[in-house]
Amino acid sequence: MKLSENGRIVLARYLSKDKEGKITEKPEQLLRRVASNIAKEDSLYGSNKKKIAESEKQFFEVMNNLDFLPNLPVLANAGRKLQQLAACFVLPVPDDMNGIFQAVKDMALIQKSGGGTGFSFSKLRPEGSYVSETGGIASGPVSFMKVFDSATGAIKEGGIRRGANMGILRIDHPDIEKFITSKERNNLPNFNISVALTEDFIKSVLKDSEFNLVWANKNYRTIKAKEILHLIAKHAWTNGDPGIIFIDRINKFNPAPKLGAIEATNPCGEQPLLHYESCILGSINLSNFVKKNKKFDYKRLEKIIVIAVHFLDNCIDASSYPIPEIEKIVKGNRKIGLGVMGFADSLIKQGIAYDSIQAEKFAEKLMKFIKEKGVRASEELAKDRGSFPNMWNSIYKKNKKPIRNATITTIAPTGTIAVLANCSEGIEPLFNLMFTRNSTYGALFEINPNFKDILHKLKLDDQNIDRIGRDGTLQNISQIPENIKKLYRTAHDVSPEWHIRIQAAFQKYTDNAISKTVNLPEKSKIEDIENAFLLAHKLGCKGLTIYRYNSRREQVLEFCKKCNSSL
Repeated sequence: MKLSENGRIVLARYLSKDKEGKITEKPEQLLRRVASNIAKEDSLYGSNKKKIAESEKQFFEVMNNLDFLPNLPVLANAGRKLQQLAACFVLPVPDDMNGIFQAVKDMALIQKSGGGTGFSFSKLRPEGSYVSETGGIASGPVSFMKVFDSATGAIKEGGIRRGANMGILRIDHPDIEKFITSKERNNLPNFNISVALTEDFIKSVLKDSEFNLVWANKNYRTIKAKEILHLIAKHAWTNGDPGIIFIDRINKFNPAPKLGAIEATNPCGEQPLLHYESCILGSINLSNFVKKNKKFDYKRLEKIIVIAVHFLDNCIDASSYPIPEIEKIVKGNRKIGLGVMGFADSLIKQGIAYDSIQAEKFAEKLMKFIKEKGVRASEELAKDRGSFPNMWNSIYKKNKKPIRNATITTIAPTGTIAVLANCSEGIEPLFNLMFTRNSTYGALFEINPNFKDILHKLKLDDQNIDRIGRDGTLQNISQIPENIKKLYRTAHDVSPEWHIRIQAAFQKYTDNAISKTVNLPEKSKIEDIENAFLLAHKLGCKGLTIYRYNSRREQVLEFCKKCNSSL
């Protein structure tokens, strides 16, 4: 692997160690461990040793070349005792004490094994409701979220990272205001929260009408829809939470509606799942597919897609499952989540600005290609392996061809694996040309590898280098040519509209959803966020996350004040 210095620091966390904590594995050995472990599942479908060896070679090469990387639990756990390979889980939270604390227990087992968990708390009765079993008064969803949060704080995911949760509440729940404001004063530190917006609510906002808060068919209160949207935007402006998901749109694309409605997503929002479902993700590094003539190599991409779908399908069989209910539904639907990273880098290599119609068209064409080739690869697997067992109870039941996986595409944030691949994250624009990443691996200084060469050619002085790092943009540096400024647009150069247009272009051909942050400058207004929410709905997104710079005391990504000292 051609790892950067930061890549080596990050990968060291996942290398095998002895009882004293001494590393006993090299990066190449990690990849061979993973490739061998995943390839052996071919034997379940009649492959001989020669075919298994061919699969192992393919899996190793795509990872070693940094063309494709799976989610972190695969790198950390495949071929080792834990063998839990999924990053994304959703658990039900029923309205009874036994069910609530069973969910806490299941969450603990999942997070211990390396997964993140999502929950909808919408089934919990509102605060102040009468509880007939005890004669007491219900404390409401937010109070129980604190129990989950405390449990997560005591667990370290698979010995690798802090546990992560997504808490979701429907917009029509009577406790919605308390939920929206629940992360004030640094409460619920182990939760991201999102409000599940319904189509009825959006219509009420657009009509500037009132909206009913209902639980168990009882109308508790009537509110002004616009006022609640403003409250969501205000708190997103304050600290980045809550985000939003469009729950009716998510269920419109639920591949197995007869098995139940989707109520929640994983912690980063890109993977809507049924109760007890999990999903294994992997991402293709688009930066590696731009040829020297600036043309995108679709032919080579197709080969990687076929290998990646095969790899992820094998992971379902190779994985262990923390509880039986998860294994049953995962193997029934066989959902996989193939996505991308390095999108911004690939645009730069092609000479395309991120906030441009050309980029929007490329995004749509690219994801359509990945979806179509991914479906074809899944259909090819189904010829030998059979369809996913629940296919005949799904939207695919009328298909002429069986398909192996209920979903194929997802776009994850790829924060850590993008560091390993030394590329831009997911479909995000460049956060900055130079910045600091604050993580469990320490404070990592990052500089865009494409821009680094330009920086040396321009021979900028230390003052201007520091200014780029401090301002989050190079638009203010007079010595930089206009064509470079146009190409190297950072997250804060790109308007909210263009952030959302690019997300929407990818969403058209993404089965699941997309993890994408609309980064806003510190001086942005609450109204900017309200407008972004409505635009995301209008353009067909399944959700939206907003982050206004400096709205939290601690930030994962931040501008650096003294960049020249790190070069």
